[in-house]
Order: sequence, then C-alpha cells, then structure tokens
Amino acid sequence: MATATYMLGRKKYNRPQAMLWAENSGTLTPDKTYVPNGFEVGGDPGSSTDSSLLNNFLILSDDNRSPINFNTNRIEKRERMINGRMRSYHIADKLSISTSWDMLPSRSFYTLPNFNPTTGISTSGGFGLPSQLDEQYTTDGGAGGADMLDWYENHKGSFWVYLAYDKRTNFGDDANSYLHLHQYNQLVEMFISDFQYTVVKRGSTKLVGSDGISGYDFWNISVTLEEV
Repeated sequence: MATATYMLGRKKYNRPQAMLWAENSGTLTPDKTYVPNGFEVGGDPGSSTDSSLLNNFLILSDDNRSPINFNTNRIEKRERMINGRMRSYHIADKLSISTSWDMLPSRSFYTLPNFNPTTGISTSGGFGLPSQLDEQYTTDGGAGGADMLDWYENHKGSFWVYLAYDKRTNFGDDANSYLHLHQYNQLVEMFISDFQYTVVKRGSTKLVGSDGISGYDFWNISVTLEEV
C-alpha cells in the first residue's frame, strides 16, 4: 500500500514527478501530503491482496516532458442589464491540462519493477545489478509510453490527477504554506480528452536469460486532460 514513505522512495529528486494518475483521491496525511490508496502499477502487492487495490495509480516520468500548459474554462452566463451594464452569473471554473513527452522509453524497467510496498524501491532483480539500477529505462522510474497508453485504454471515465508544482496558496496564506514544494499540492478529477503517440525509434533488444527478449522503443506522446 502506498504511504508517505513509499512516495518518498519513488521520487528521484527532492520533488516528486510533476504528475500522477490515480483511481482515487487518496488520503491527506497529517503533514498535508496527498497519498493515493492502493498499489502502484507494477507494485509488489503480496500474495493475499484485495484485487480492487491493484494497479490503482501510475506515476508519470518527467523525462523529456514539455511544459505543462494549464487553461481555465470559465463557465458563466453573461447578460446586459437594462442600464447597459454587463452582469455575469458565474457557474464554475474548469481546468484543462496539456503536455507531451519526446523520445520517452516505452517502458520504465526491463521487466515488472515489483516496487517494494514499504520503500517504493524496485526489487525486480536480474542481470546481477542492484535492484534499483536494474535496467531502469526512465531516469526517474516513472511510467513509460506503453504504461501510459495502457492506462488510457483502461480508463474510459474520469480519474484523479495529482499535480506537483508551486501553488503554495493551496496550503493557506501563512508562512507554513511555503513549506510544501516537495509534495503533490493539487488534486483534480479529470478525463483524458486526447491521447496521441508516435513510435519514433524501435530500440535495441536484450536477451533475458532463457525467457525471452527485453528492450524498449522511443515514443513521442501528447496528452490533454479536462476537469469533470
């Protein structure tokens, strides 16, 4: 199960990857850290885990990611009064997000990463290398292109998007609000309205024991999400 410790182990730098997709809104810990419920895609659930907790969230890679574009659609009804002044009846502000990745590996690891449920470290093993260095194809261990495509194909409805960027006002307006840059600070329920990918290069392959061949391709991906 994901915990604050698990999330800490799944990031390479002092700040988490900019975007996480989850099937739930998770839990807000006492230190105001958003933690999704359940197990990550590719996580090690153990042998007696409730199947509804499997593959509940996906941490996206920041490798070769373009800027994240935010656009607000203000839903309102405007009409001009008899005195000539315009009056607006505000209904809601809805967010749309678009971004893209260039030359993103199609997978994050050479095999199922089996992220440790406590530490968040890959324990897949193989090739005689330390597990976390074991043929990790994305530099931060975030999802590869095929992982993102699989999420898109299996989530026709809405899901939750966790965002990590500097929006300190979500934590208040006092001095403490400046201390949360290392956390996911915004949570939005969204649909994927557009998903496009291009297989740019077919990469090299590597024999994995006697079981088969592993490797990855390079993909370009663009995604647009809209708030429910």
